[in-house]
Amino acid sequence: MPSSLRAVRPFAPRTVPRSSRVSAICLLVLAACGGATKATSDTTAAATKTRADSAAAAPTATFTDQQYRLADIKLGAIERRKLSAVISLNGLIDVEPSDEAVVSAPLGGYVRTAGLLPGTPVRKGQLLATLESPEFTQLQQDYLESKGRLLFLEQDYARQEQLRRDNVNAAKTFQQVASERAIMQARITGLELKMRQAGIPRSAVDSGRIAPVANLYAPIGGFIKSSNVSIGRHVAPTDVLFEIIGTSDLHLALNVFARDLERVRVGQTVRFGTADEPTMDRSARVFLVGQATGEDRVFPVHGHMDARSARGLRPGMYVKAGLESGGVDMDAVPSTAVVQFEGNDYIILETGTSAGGHAFRLERVRRQTEQGGFVGIQLADGFDRKGARVVVGNAIAILAAIRNAQEGE
Repeated sequence: MPSSLRAVRPFAPRTVPRSSRVSAICLLVLAACGGATKATSDTTAAATKTRADSAAAAPTATFTDQQYRLADIKLGAIERRKLSAVISLNGLIDVEPSDEAVVSAPLGGYVRTAGLLPGTPVRKGQLLATLESPEFTQLQQDYLESKGRLLFLEQDYARQEQLRRDNVNAAKTFQQVASERAIMQARITGLELKMRQAGIPRSAVDSGRIAPVANLYAPIGGFIKSSNVSIGRHVAPTDVLFEIIGTSDLHLALNVFARDLERVRVGQTVRFGTADEPTMDRSARVFLVGQATGEDRVFPVHGHMDARSARGLRPGMYVKAGLESGGVDMDAVPSTAVVQFEGNDYIILETGTSAGGHAFRLERVRRQTEQGGFVGIQLADGFDRKGARVVVGNAIAILAAIRNAQEGE
């Protein structure tokens, strides 16, 4: 064998001690745990950083101590309050069916008097218009002739009745007179009703005075809603001459969608205001919930108002309303604390004080239920409510400063 070649020793695997293998496994586990902990820590840090970045990007303002005092800034806290969930409704001021009436001429005729302007107050039984027609003359003539004929029949009936008792006349003669008497009584009753419907006073006709005119009277008290009367116009029995609306018993007529119907109950409180009123300070109580809907897919809800809430209202006014449907615990601040900026709702937080003044920042919220001077708000995830100082008085001054600062940039 050449001297340059050496004999190769056969390979023999080295045995690793058992204690060394356990140590290696432990190191791997610890490394994995450390990685997981680092990942969780990184996620939390990322969420905190996002929240911090959002807060840093929010509009801010700084007031000096003098500005703070002059603006009369007041601070408060975010509270937990039970506020009623509110269903938003709309509708109008309506009247009871007994407070609405139309006036027409049952027998027609020609108008002799001018109409009334819409809005004119009227009393029940007040004269509204006078009509003229030859039919009125004929009606009164028939009435007086029938009364004269009845007078003769009453006397003839008394004679025939006496003769019948004495068995002097035939029974048929007495029965014929009695029949004619009953027919004439029915005719006079019908003519009296016709005159009453036409507006002809029976007392004047009974005294023998016949006039070709009839009067129309107000069936209820209230005010004139519409007047379709002009002198000389011929009107038919089907024509509506006046519409009268009473104001003695106003109520709310609201509309509720089918999805909210199950949350509406008789006796619930309704807060409402007119379309021109900024707040809903009036109140009513539900007394009727409709059970059928029309093509618009809404159900009628009616509410009674108290005297204070009905002050200044008129039938037909549009209203906005909120129906309280049960209490829910939620974050809440005074209504004055929520401001609007660029189409969104915000509260203003005091983020710090120093010798230089007071620092403020806008915090975006979602407005919810409003009740009793407080409004429910939904805060962003991760917001720390504890210790938050909210501007509850004159927040508009800080908002104006923020707007001016942005416009100046």
